[in-house]
Amino acid sequence: MYNLENKKIILTGGSRGIGLSILEKIYNDKNKILIIGSKIEKLQELKKKFQSIEIEQLDLSNIDLIQNNFDKMVNKIGGLDVLINNAGITKDNLAIRMGKKEWLDVLDVNLNSVFFMCQQALKVMIKNKAGVIINISSVVAHTGNPGQSNYTASKAGMIAMTKSLAKEYAKKNIRINCVSPGFIDTDMTTSLKDDHKKMLLEQIPLGRMGKPSDIANAAAFLISDDSCYITGETIHVNGGMYMA
Repeated sequence: MYNLENKKIILTGGSRGIGLSILEKIYNDKNKILIIGSKIEKLQELKKKFQSIEIEQLDLSNIDLIQNNFDKMVNKIGGLDVLINNAGITKDNLAIRMGKKEWLDVLDVNLNSVFFMCQQALKVMIKNKAGVIINISSVVAHTGNPGQSNYTASKAGMIAMTKSLAKEYAKKNIRINCVSPGFIDTDMTTSLKDDHKKMLLEQIPLGRMGKPSDIANAAAFLISDDSCYITGETIHVNGGMYMA
């Protein structure tokens, strides 16, 4: 078991799927956790189940809101040791049909918000002389995927950005890494048609979709001191679908 106690953590998109599984993994009486989400109803439901967490409704596509509210969020939990950028959206379409809004909305949430969340977190972590940032990317950032030029661009950009930030702030004792999930059994994949699922499973050597807990386990490792010599890396959790 990793030592995941006495951490002050901000997690985006923690109300369902991978984010919820990460929350379940890191939740304990000794951690102070703030969850950022876009829907207050979902956050309030989460608060009922995990009573000691703090919640913050925030439109992550709005950079001004991130910059203006970050210090307040940090104060809610009394500091910041770990930032986990998990929130993401999809707006799939073929490239020739993709509208400007479909492109920009996905880049705003999946990439731009991650940079500005990192930027604000780094200011706190530099003062602390320590910190961990984990960015949740995707296997399709490495393989590409038809109909997802916006999503794949945002997730691939996240990986390159993570490497740059890791090099910039390693000497400040701040570790910044990505976790890159394969196809995970969440509500985003349950809507896939059976023939599409079958096709995907044929591409996965382990022959099954991953569980949200598989990603949470990787995140827990990167939070812990057991990963203290790892930065700028991408941990692939995809059942062998993509082997770097």
